[in-house]
Amino acid sequence: MEQKLVSRNKADILSMTEEELVSFVSSELSEPAYRGAQIYSWMQKGASFDEMTNIPSSLRKELSECAEYRLPRIVKRLSSKLDGTVKYLFELSDGERVESVFMKYEHGNTVCVSCQAGCRMGCRFCASTLKGKRRDLLPSEILGQVIAIKRDTGERIGGIVMMGIGEPFDNYDAAVKFLRLVSDEKGLGIGLRHISVSTCGIVPGIKRLAKEGLPVTLSVSLHASDDETRSSIMPINKKYGISELLEACNYYFDKTGRRVSFEYTLIAGKNDGAADAESLAKLLKSGMKSTCHVNLIRLNEVKEISFTGSAAARANAFCEKLNSLGVKATVRRRLGSDINASCGQLRLSASEDEN
Repeated sequence: MEQKLVSRNKADILSMTEEELVSFVSSELSEPAYRGAQIYSWMQKGASFDEMTNIPSSLRKELSECAEYRLPRIVKRLSSKLDGTVKYLFELSDGERVESVFMKYEHGNTVCVSCQAGCRMGCRFCASTLKGKRRDLLPSEILGQVIAIKRDTGERIGGIVMMGIGEPFDNYDAAVKFLRLVSDEKGLGIGLRHISVSTCGIVPGIKRLAKEGLPVTLSVSLHASDDETRSSIMPINKKYGISELLEACNYYFDKTGRRVSFEYTLIAGKNDGAADAESLAKLLKSGMKSTCHVNLIRLNEVKEISFTGSAAARANAFCEKLNSLGVKATVRRRLGSDINASCGQLRLSASEDEN
């Protein structure tokens, strides 16, 4: 039995639910079911095998031989002196790197996680996609970011945003498994209603998620109100146009009862004028069955990208125009502005430093 376990590929136990881990420990290691529950609880705390003090040393040794369990390693940690935001550059077991962000809000602490190493969506204003997609992350690697940050900060995590590097619906199965793991009451127990999943607009993914029974907030990266403009900055729009995208958003609302949120990055001279605000309000009021919220984001400038972010006054004027037209909107507060906390920049700069 032992030789067979050692010779095969190691089991990814952090990607397992408690039930799956109990089954693994019982069937593969011939251990009592309660050992699986103990191991599961320890992993949610980020404990290494050696730290699992109520597990027999013989079982810990066997686990190290047959199971893969490793939290991402902190390569770089940047702490904002302005608002307590902490940005992490993590290294995974194969050397790939991803970013995560710990953010403090009045209502609690939120972690932004990555779901892929790199991204293939090609949005022209985004640093995460500049070098393309390297690979998908496993559920354990997404969950590991949250556990590592909780362990490092010692803080309670009350919310999750899947808005880091990568497109969740381009790694659908792993993203959904992560949602089930991170919300498990026997694990981190983060409420699904405190989790936001961001997509650039992959329509089949939106419709699949609507049927999962996971009442998360769907956050759609819109960034333009007409197909010509959106296609020029977001290649995905050439496959799923705005009309089809809004139809999927209405489907999501019908299935879940959850209001959809829209992300709109303000790019100077591209989509941030008064006429753009009027067009956006008209689109959402006519195209959405329910009320929705627009998060306006001033573009974080990246040297490799030619776009410029809108000035604060112009962003505020855009926001006021939307609200005056009956579309609720807010300008997202820039957290970690002194540490370049927008997605992809830390990974990109670290890669350049090593070349």
